[in-house]
Amino acid sequence: MQLPLIKNPIQLGDFKKLARDLTLVENDLAGSEDLLKELGPSDTPVIGITGPPGAGKSTLVNAMINNLSAQGKSIAVLAIDPTSPFNLGSLLGDRVRMSEQFNKPNVYIRSLATRGSLGGLSGKTIEMTDILKSSGFDYILVETVGVGQSEVEIAGLADISVVVLVPESGDEIQSMKSGLMEIADIFVVNKSDREGAEAFANNLKKLVHQRTEIIPVINTIAEKSTGIEELMQVIKDQPFKNNSRRTFLLAEKAWKLIQHEKMKNISRIKLHEEISIASVDPSFNLYRFIDKILGSIKHS
Repeated sequence: MQLPLIKNPIQLGDFKKLARDLTLVENDLAGSEDLLKELGPSDTPVIGITGPPGAGKSTLVNAMINNLSAQGKSIAVLAIDPTSPFNLGSLLGDRVRMSEQFNKPNVYIRSLATRGSLGGLSGKTIEMTDILKSSGFDYILVETVGVGQSEVEIAGLADISVVVLVPESGDEIQSMKSGLMEIADIFVVNKSDREGAEAFANNLKKLVHQRTEIIPVINTIAEKSTGIEELMQVIKDQPFKNNSRRTFLLAEKAWKLIQHEKMKNISRIKLHEEISIASVDPSFNLYRFIDKILGSIKHS
């Protein structure tokens, strides 16, 4: 893959404006729609990092940043964190594991909460990635929540999808075949200093050789930066593909945006309060409740 040269190098001072733009988009604040409509095309590659919980994705991303930064590349990272389905709070643990990157003038890291999204991506990942793509970075890394097969969303967003596994994933390979196993452009067997790592990597290589397209399998020990050089070279060598999955992701996003536009007058907090009151009634019926809400929208 031929990477574009940096056209407008990001300076540290520009990060404040970038942060404001991302906040506008993430929170649907005034001006965000106009900002998105003004975005032009970009050839900045988006690298998706996904895989099950505990695979060491954040540590791997941290090592990738170190490698790219040493080459003088500028890197933007969207680190998507899981949130509570009840209070939508997020741990933002990725910020801890990437703390050494915060003072680098060519690295920008943004944590993003899923806010109830059940897939691997946040509801605002596409828009925020598009903002970053227009900002002149050499690379954009998107680290997704490790939630299993629903992480196939990343395959629609990323130009290259890196699936991170660990030796203990061996018993799960067959169950993952229809999910993560189908979206990978590159497999990384992280924590390869653990027992059984070589056997697991070999079994994975045999499995991917059954496909028409050979997928690289790279062994890494991210916390020691072992294998990172090889991984970055494989990423560089990957050709850009016509990502057919992106059409499906964009269609789904268009559907959600249309839904959002239709429902912008409905307050989620107020809806929660109304359901809390109404559901106490023994005769409460969710579908009649929804019908009542929809009726109020039509007449508003």
